[in-house]
Amino acid sequence: MDAGLIERLWLDETAWVDVARGWLPDHERVFEEVLAQTRWEQGKSWRYEKWQPEPRLSGYGKPPHPALHEAGLWLERHYKVTFGTYALAQYRNGFDGQGFHRDDDMKWTENTLIALVTLGAQRPWFLRPRSHRNRHDLENRGATHDLRPSGGDLMVMGGTCQRDWEHSVPQLRQQRVGIRISAQWRWTSRTGRQERTAGYGAPLRFSRR
Repeated sequence: MDAGLIERLWLDETAWVDVARGWLPDHERVFEEVLAQTRWEQGKSWRYEKWQPEPRLSGYGKPPHPALHEAGLWLERHYKVTFGTYALAQYRNGFDGQGFHRDDDMKWTENTLIALVTLGAQRPWFLRPRSHRNRHDLENRGATHDLRPSGGDLMVMGGTCQRDWEHSVPQLRQQRVGIRISAQWRWTSRTGRQERTAGYGAPLRFSRR
């Protein structure tokens, strides 16, 4: 893990992405171990007024993988924030993906850090400004950048990226692609205006007592 590999891409005056290619050492071994040792489940999210299965798998398991634990500590030292534990997502094939979205479930999006380490197969990874959301005439649904991370690559979205930009892992239904795993760390300054998230209208659940 080398800070010298990091290059900053400014998306606009206040939003940026740090990219470091081949940042995680021995990433092929880490991929195989994380894939085998993690308990993978398909979650659900509240969309279109009903619960929908997630188009990817979420990973659970303890203890954390040593390489990813060390990666998290390095990121905390480098960016001078406290991330805590990481989350895992698995894209099994080209039918798995994520549409354009923001990580607005953090509530505060005006000063955030979202760090991602990719393990396994290379996939497109799009970014677009929110102003392109309804521009159906634009190629790749308005994406202006494709960072295409490979195994061992690090990406960190910062500043107002979660407020003003959206990111996506598009489906590749006509292509044969391998498994991609994403490890994610998230932090927000808890400053600025709070978001009204997509799950705001989800049905409430009450426990029985």
